[in-house]
Amino acid sequence: MSDKLRGFIKDNKKAFETTGPSDQLWVKIEAELNKKQLPKKSFKLYPWMSIAAIMLVSLGLYFTYNYKQAQNIVVADINKEFGKKETRFVSQIQEKKDSLFYYASANPDLYEKFTADLKNLDEEYDRLKTELPESPNQLFVVKAMVKNREMQLQILKQQLMIINQVNQYKKESSI
Repeated sequence: MSDKLRGFIKDNKKAFETTGPSDQLWVKIEAELNKKQLPKKSFKLYPWMSIAAIMLVSLGLYFTYNYKQAQNIVVADINKEFGKKETRFVSQIQEKKDSLFYYASANPDLYEKFTADLKNLDEEYDRLKTELPESPNQLFVVKAMVKNREMQLQILKQQLMIINQVNQYKKESSI
């Protein structure tokens, strides 16, 4: 084959040298050179980073909101009956605490001992409250919370009864 090609080139050598490329070919080449080449589309990082940042902020806000919602579970959300009981106990506890505070001026040492007991129960209640959203048995924790409030109320009633007895004893002793 190479002999055939050599032969063809030798036979047509004059035609190659005299004719040269046609004018049409040079016009096409010139048109292609004058054409503006479209820039290649490059991957721009800035828009993608902006989208990622927006998504990250959105997800952060979403999970923060849902986490706060989960932390704010109240007893009534779990069981309405226990919610009513707790509300009743809380109002009675506050009423008894106010009464106890009223008598505190006459017996400050006794008042400090009583408030220490209540403080321990309040701390236990707060621990139960933080445990509630993560507990697999929320009803059990709610029962414990309501029982805690009931014990607080019973202690306050006993403390008020003791203070009344102490005050009555002081009155009888002074007479």
